[in-house]
Amino acid sequence: MSLQPYQIELIGYCAAFLTTIAFLPQAVQSWRTRDLSGISLGMYSLFTAGVGLWLIYGLIIEKWPLILANALTFALALSILLLKIRSPKAG
Repeated sequence: MSLQPYQIELIGYCAAFLTTIAFLPQAVQSWRTRDLSGISLGMYSLFTAGVGLWLIYGLIIEKWPLILANALTFALALSILLLKIRSPKAG
């Protein structure tokens, strides 16, 4: 299968949109309820660090689908992680 560069880029933008938008309901629910009891601090710390590294990787290779998706996902994940850390019920 031979794809044109614009087709490959389109696949990247579609993947970036879907994976980022899928994360939004969790972020909104976490902000609204402040109930983070079901969220593992360890897992979210690793996830946020991983997304941050994907963002850095995207910046290094200058691929906008990676940059945009991971910048937004990093901001959302970091906000939830900070809520978890600051939560008095952060158990």
